[in-house]
Amino acid sequence: MGIGTVRPVAIEEELKSSYLDYAMSVIISRAIPDVRDGLKPVQRRILYAMDQLGLGANSPYKKSARLVGEVLGKYHPHGDVPVYEAMVRLAQDFSMRYPLVDGQGNFGSIDDDPPAAMRYTEARLATIATEMLADLDKDTVDFVPNFDGSLKEPTVLPSALPNLAVNGASGIAVGYATNIPPHNLGEICDAIIFLIDNPEATPDELLRIVPGPDFPTGGIIQGRKGVRDAHLTGQGHITIRARAQVEETARGRRAIVVTELPYQTNKATLVKKIAELARGKKLEGIAEVRDESGREGIRVVIELKRDAQPQLLLNNLYKHTPLQSSFAVNTLALVEGQPRPNLTLQELLQFHIDFRREVIARRSRFELKQAKDRAHILEGLRTALDHMEEIIQLIRRAKDTEAARKALEARFSLSSIQAQAILDMPLKRLAALERQKVLDEYAEVLQNIARLEDLLSNPRKIDFLIQQEVRELKAKAGDSRRTEIVEEEAEEFEVEDLIPHEPTVIFLSQQGYIKRLGLESFRSQHRPGHGISGGDGARSLLVADTHDRILFFTQAGKVFRLKAYQIRAETRTSRGTPLMALLPLEAQDRVTAILAVSDFRPGSYLVLATALGEIKRMGLEAFNSRASSLLAMDLAQGDEVVAARVAPGEAEVLMASRQGRAIRFGADCLRPRSRTAGGFCGMKLDEGDRVVGMDIVVPDGYLLQLTAKGFGKLTPLRNFPVEKYFRPRIKHGYKGIISFRAGDKTGPVVAAAAVSPSQDFLFLSAQGNVVRIPGKEVSAQGRSTRGVQIMDLEAGDSAATFAALPPKEKS
Repeated sequence: MGIGTVRPVAIEEELKSSYLDYAMSVIISRAIPDVRDGLKPVQRRILYAMDQLGLGANSPYKKSARLVGEVLGKYHPHGDVPVYEAMVRLAQDFSMRYPLVDGQGNFGSIDDDPPAAMRYTEARLATIATEMLADLDKDTVDFVPNFDGSLKEPTVLPSALPNLAVNGASGIAVGYATNIPPHNLGEICDAIIFLIDNPEATPDELLRIVPGPDFPTGGIIQGRKGVRDAHLTGQGHITIRARAQVEETARGRRAIVVTELPYQTNKATLVKKIAELARGKKLEGIAEVRDESGREGIRVVIELKRDAQPQLLLNNLYKHTPLQSSFAVNTLALVEGQPRPNLTLQELLQFHIDFRREVIARRSRFELKQAKDRAHILEGLRTALDHMEEIIQLIRRAKDTEAARKALEARFSLSSIQAQAILDMPLKRLAALERQKVLDEYAEVLQNIARLEDLLSNPRKIDFLIQQEVRELKAKAGDSRRTEIVEEEAEEFEVEDLIPHEPTVIFLSQQGYIKRLGLESFRSQHRPGHGISGGDGARSLLVADTHDRILFFTQAGKVFRLKAYQIRAETRTSRGTPLMALLPLEAQDRVTAILAVSDFRPGSYLVLATALGEIKRMGLEAFNSRASSLLAMDLAQGDEVVAARVAPGEAEVLMASRQGRAIRFGADCLRPRSRTAGGFCGMKLDEGDRVVGMDIVVPDGYLLQLTAKGFGKLTPLRNFPVEKYFRPRIKHGYKGIISFRAGDKTGPVVAAAAVSPSQDFLFLSAQGNVVRIPGKEVSAQGRSTRGVQIMDLEAGDSAATFAALPPKEKS
């Protein structure tokens, strides 16, 4: 008894062969579209089955279950769910730029709602789908047996519609993936016409005609680089943003209204994501999110809080939600039955042109054969009409039909087809009018034969015909572009782009801890104010914008930089963050002055004043460096920077001392020096005196001075004359004039700055108490007065410094 043939096979070879067979089956028969009609097999079979059922654009709808059953039973035995899902996608106007199926019922939504069951929905071919099926019965494409050999199906549809370019495609196969964006039909038609006339067209010429994809959901393409990459290489990343604008709501609030979404964005998921980020405080400024979409289109309303900044919030939405997404173009399609990657748009269109040339040639040959066959019959009929009496007698004498046919062939030299046509000719053709119809038809058929033969012998005329059909297609189905393309590239959002511009108060404590607070943490009081705790004993107080760069000057003359928003926002009573954790300070470094700088523009200067009266001016741009630290000034032993200000070239400077003296002079008297140089003697000090403040004179401004025991006053700056003959030297300076009558009751001056009475001021004590007082509460007095009580200090406490709030924040 034989056991059959046994063939040893290496397991790895068998696995390799079987896997490759499976992979090619998935690639060719499932996931990748054909470059000619842009369809996957299941899509092609759906359209063909609907056409065979007579479900044209003007026919009644038929139940989807009936259509799915037709496809399953005849062409695609892979399960009803994938067939129905494929048909549903062909009907979705948010998935397909030009839907090929006209659906009636629930076919899903942009919220990713599932379609109704196939027994409830109905469908028929969309009008534009007829352009893909036209001339299918004219031998324009090859047919192959279906899965059981009982029927035939087309290997490709004739497709006058450049479907792959206008509707795009996506699919994942084994080792391959494709993701082709849709384009505008009118632009693609213009490009085809142009390419036929200019086969050597450059990519730039094509880009002028087809500027980029045109997605069914609209949106805005940011920049042209990704589009150009996709055009030239078949691959690229295209950034798409939602269309959003700021509107005023009925309640008087501002709202960001989204009316178009990036392609393939789930609207319900988007709304849920925004709401979750708002509840989690990751997106500040959102009061409410509503989906008001309806028949008129998409409308997602993001209502803002009153203090929200719309553009900043929009940037955050682009970064953290699908309101901005990237479409990764990967143009891969089947060319001659094999997957071909990295197809350019020009190649896609050229393959369509070549395919249409073949279709029109095959159609013309089919029509020519039919025309010649008809002409052959008409020639026989014309002969019969010329000899009708004789033919009638011949037929009457014949024994049967076969004898009559042979007699006609022999007598008039006719073919069997012509003789049969004469025998089948009804008697009504004997009428004079009917005779003329035969002659007219014969002349028309001869003319058509000549036209078709000329067309087939002249490829250029086939191209003209393609162009004519494309123009008609554009006129019939073309529409305006939905997706806008803007020149500005979508850059990655930096952290800074997502931080709101707002004033913030920065505290630096004696122990070296730093924090920032919102201005709302401090309410205005009448003087003398006791204040509220701002934390540990403070060394410095500064009001800055969250985007300002904060410069920290140390006792050694070094300067460090930090963005204001990089300082953590905390509560009033919290300790803060060690400054050494934010800056590369050494153990011996001690910050003696801080300054907020919003812009390092050339032409501006940094002016520094030291405790021992030195003054220095240098270009501000010298500090716009990425270095972790810079030397700002060469200081004498025991000296330190106590004040830093930004000044224009023609500013005036005012210095104030602890013992109540001040001096005013033009900044242009100070020769700009390098960072590593020392300063000039700007103010000559008495024994025990020291500089406590330096500022830039403002028009119609006042000098605000604060003493250790909480006294203060405003003095008009006009009371301080400019030192006309001020000539700063390295060692010799000017003492200035009296600015404050300091004594035992007031204590020495601890801080001074140029301000406006319209501002509010934050006064800080050594123990960390903060008093916010409007400028109008501080008396304006002469130079030699001792001011008024501003701070109500506790025993053992003393005033330390103050900061002026921006005018817009005044109470």
